[in-house]
Amino acid sequence: MAGSEAAWQAAQMGIDVVIHEMRPKVGTFAHQTGNLAEMVCSNSFRSDDDEQNAVGLLHWEMRAAGGLIMAMADAHALPAGGALAVDREPFAQSVTDRLRAHPRITIAEAEITGLPRDGQWIFATGPLTSAALADAIRAETGADALAFFDAIAPIVYADSIDMSKAWFQSRYDKGETEEDRKAYLNCPLDKPQYEAFIDALLAADKAEFREGETAGYFDGCLPIEVMAARGRETLRHGPMKPVGLTNPHQPDVKAHAIVQLRRDNKLGTLLNIVGFQTKMKYGAQADVLRMIPGLENAKFARLGGIHRNTFLNSPTLLDARMRLKSQPNIRFAGQITGVEGYVESAAMGLLAGRMAAAEILGQSLDTPPDVTAMGALVTHITGGAEAKTFQPMNVNFGLFPPVDMKGGRRNRPARYKAYTDRAKAAWTGWLAQSVLDAA
Repeated sequence: MAGSEAAWQAAQMGIDVVIHEMRPKVGTFAHQTGNLAEMVCSNSFRSDDDEQNAVGLLHWEMRAAGGLIMAMADAHALPAGGALAVDREPFAQSVTDRLRAHPRITIAEAEITGLPRDGQWIFATGPLTSAALADAIRAETGADALAFFDAIAPIVYADSIDMSKAWFQSRYDKGETEEDRKAYLNCPLDKPQYEAFIDALLAADKAEFREGETAGYFDGCLPIEVMAARGRETLRHGPMKPVGLTNPHQPDVKAHAIVQLRRDNKLGTLLNIVGFQTKMKYGAQADVLRMIPGLENAKFARLGGIHRNTFLNSPTLLDARMRLKSQPNIRFAGQITGVEGYVESAAMGLLAGRMAAAEILGQSLDTPPDVTAMGALVTHITGGAEAKTFQPMNVNFGLFPPVDMKGGRRNRPARYKAYTDRAKAAWTGWLAQSVLDAA
């Protein structure tokens, strides 16, 4: 995501770019193709509300900057209520095709195993940086890269679901169209079914870590069994919360818990289980998931998995322009910098690409104001966060400087609208200046 967006932004500013992609010659645990911008954990870009949600605001800023990732996401969007979900395979293919077709972009299929001393480089190697490159980064920075474990959700074939028990509905019927209001498939559990599911989940065989590895999960992508271990009711207040939904098969019966599935491709033949990242072993995983009403005979296109995710201690290692302090001809972008999420990763690529291009053109491009979504995020990772406790972060309004609200902080919709209005004005100004400076 980040590398694709960085290349696009720099090329659009008139700079010749070479993308070095090790796949498919060198594979990873999670990727299945050699396409750029392949999505492996989810197909969701999360909320698209640019007035009440920080990630929706980030969408708006990227669209305003002519972002390739957002343009292709919009072109391959799937119904998802108020969220933006994409048909992942055509999305990645379209990003790859647009980059290959750009007259200023060349794609070289080769692994980079060191940190070059000459030229301008952006390393956007994502959560699965190759071992050789990770060793080179550690050798240069003098510090071990931090790591946590990231779990992948299962994908179910839609025609294997029992529709006499499941139904389509978005929470609170949210969405502008009928298709949006039925963007999620719901499977209800009564209390005995939920309790039996939790028992099986806790007892199931789990993937083991290698010797010397410890788990430090990112809270936004916790495996369901880790959540269940924190308390038997945790899942009912998380991905299995039974609110905003009415079962048409039993309209007078309130479910004790509900599992939601979201369309994973445009045809609607594949559905991913929302929030069900897991490290259960495959055999146990299929057995446990088939305990969910409606999924008794489920067939899985992909079972969940777990992989190691590496990121830098960016507050210590990177400057405000995302350059490696010890070797400023190198920038880092994307998830390796300590942002979490597809959109945040692509946004850091957008900034890195623009900043690298401006530097090559002899311009000095400042970091966006910290009142913008992109500015708040990059400020956090390059100095705003505590280096000793630094962990991956999604964009959120807690990263923004407070707004002065005459009515106080209790009016959350008004406060969030104030955040987004201020951000849009500041982003528009920064974008105009950055284009002028780089012209």
